Amino acid sequence: MIRFVLLSLIIFTTAACTPQEEESSRTDILRGKQLYQENCAACHGVNADGAGAASLGLGVAPPSLRDLSAGNGGIYPRDYVLGTIDGLARHNDPSAAMPEFGAGDMGTVVLLEENGLTMPIPANLLAIANYLETLQN
Repeated sequence: MIRFVLLSLIIFTTAACTPQEEESSRTDILRGKQLYQENCAACHGVNADGAGAASLGLGVAPPSLRDLSAGNGGIYPRDYVLGTIDGLARHNDPSAAMPEFGAGDMGTVVLLEENGLTMPIPANLLAIANYLETLQN
């Protein structure tokens, strides 16, 4: 009987945690699009063209996020995008209009291997960057 209760408790607890954990560790383009719409579209525009309604009155229009590759010799600057969204370079800069998203919950950390190096990157951050890559002109 005790085994049954313990096994039931383990299964129930695991089942209850799994969907949230899976959602916070997704890095796919659909998750990135969802996160973009929730966190970025107000300023950068629904189509990432820099024409979001919340950008009015900022003094400087947010850049189009569709030309990142074009401005980098045709290569998508993923590391630059990750750093910009994270916001570490803007840390404590009161004149920065874009929020420092890295200070919040950017999801479960996933390990990304590149050139033989493994980098820990928050899943939501990577999902947004992956989505933005698909929008490049």
